[in-house]
Amino acid sequence: MRLPVPGPRDVIDAVGRGAESVEALLAAVPRMLALVDRVDELVTKIDEVADRAAALVARTDSVVDIAEAHVNRVSPLLDAVEPSLLKLQPTIEKLAETTHPQEVEAMVELIDHLPQLADRMETDVMPMLASLSSVAPDLHDLLAVSRELNDMLAKVPGLGRLKKRIDEQQGEDDTNADVKD
Repeated sequence: MRLPVPGPRDVIDAVGRGAESVEALLAAVPRMLALVDRVDELVTKIDEVADRAAALVARTDSVVDIAEAHVNRVSPLLDAVEPSLLKLQPTIEKLAETTHPQEVEAMVELIDHLPQLADRMETDVMPMLASLSSVAPDLHDLLAVSRELNDMLAKVPGLGRLKKRIDEQQGEDDTNADVKD
């Protein structure tokens, strides 16, 4: 195999091409400097984005830590209340379906009056109820005496007719009262 030996023309062509390459290379230098400046700007922006991303990651870590603490606090409570809530769910649903806003307002008003109602029950009604247990036998005795007196008056001559007339008037008053009701 024979190796070609470059001739003078080949050397002149190569030198000419080399000069063109050097000129092209020198022409590319300003573009390369502009690209280096542009790359420098992009690196600066990437650094800014990376800094903001790092701050965002730090904030996210903080939020996750807080959320984890809340979940750890609420989880046992939710586990404890869940069976009761599951049992009450049908009742709560029915209450939600059947309760009107006016009923809720009335309930709020009743709850607002509960302290006064409890106080009145304790100071007025309960003492009166306690005294009724001692009054009841007295009322029975009074009723028995009244019946005996009524029987005695019926035996007095002339008062029998008077008693009859009073009984008839009371009967008429009772029927008139029934008609009015």
